Amino acid sequence: MMADLDTKPNGGASAPGLERPYAIEVDHIVKKYGDFTAVDDVSFNVRDGEIFGLLGPNGAGKSTLIRMMTTLIPLTSGIARIAGHDVAKDPDAVRRTIGVIPQALTSDLDLTVEENLNIYAKLYDVPAKERKRSIDELLGLVDLTKWRDAQTKTLSGGMRRRLEIARGLVHHPKIFFLDEPTTGLDPVSRVAVWEMLGNIMSQRQLTILITTHYMDEADRLCERIAIVDHGKLVALDTPMALKASVPGSNVIEAQFENPPDDWEQRLHTLDDVTSVQHEGAGMYRVLTGSGSRTTTELVGMAVEAGVAVKSLSVQNTTLDDVFVHYTGRQLRDELQKAYAFTMPQRPGLQP
Repeated sequence: MMADLDTKPNGGASAPGLERPYAIEVDHIVKKYGDFTAVDDVSFNVRDGEIFGLLGPNGAGKSTLIRMMTTLIPLTSGIARIAGHDVAKDPDAVRRTIGVIPQALTSDLDLTVEENLNIYAKLYDVPAKERKRSIDELLGLVDLTKWRDAQTKTLSGGMRRRLEIARGLVHHPKIFFLDEPTTGLDPVSRVAVWEMLGNIMSQRQLTILITTHYMDEADRLCERIAIVDHGKLVALDTPMALKASVPGSNVIEAQFENPPDDWEQRLHTLDDVTSVQHEGAGMYRVLTGSGSRTTTELVGMAVEAGVAVKSLSVQNTTLDDVFVHYTGRQLRDELQKAYAFTMPQRPGLQP
């Protein structure tokens, strides 16, 4: 783990007397299912008004963490407090102060957009006048006013996700949990959800905890990020500080045509190179302290060896590199494995 958990979201030290109170406090929590440990001694704090991210592959323990913090499953050990309320001792108080958006879409497809919001508001005993005002405001915030009378089943996936987010806010919670909010959405819809969350944060006093396996989503939305792997918290800091913690300031992605078997070892010998990852199909990801110098040497080495360079790009260090640095493998590889494992096979085809 990296930074002091009490640092401000912008990464600087909080001035005396100006610290924001903790909205979420997680202290050495553990969740076991028999001999399997899904969450292993995790601790972190989230300050009031912060957007905090849990980043990791499917199966890392992110959703289990959220389910414990939102009182859906009991803790095996440890303490979690939400807005000062112990989730084990005072779950009803926790539920009154939070909004939760699960990964699965759960709105009633046969009801209209407004009916879905209205029923949820009634479940939280929101007074009739306040229900109308809150629903009108939220429909504007999520850009669904024109579809308030449309049946939910007629909405696109992105619109349904926006409805779910509005539904979770209809009772004016202080703390908002979003579990993989853009999974399954197309790139345009994902960006729309990001912009909508930014708009909501500017209009309401909220603390947001979001789980995601999308690097760009965590980088864009979150003030601080906790990387979770195999149930453990392996790093926590601002996106900028996490990327700065990885040796090498630039990443070179290069694809070669028929490179020799020892090509990865040769790339390691280039000046300023701190890491080389072979991604298959002649593609290599090279971390370096000097992108321009390493690029020049790399091209020269390829020419001398008679190896054609099919593509080459230089970029700054990303959260993908951070994940590799702290876990030893790529996040996207873990996601591909999970997808391949869960993808159903058509009759007559062998896996």
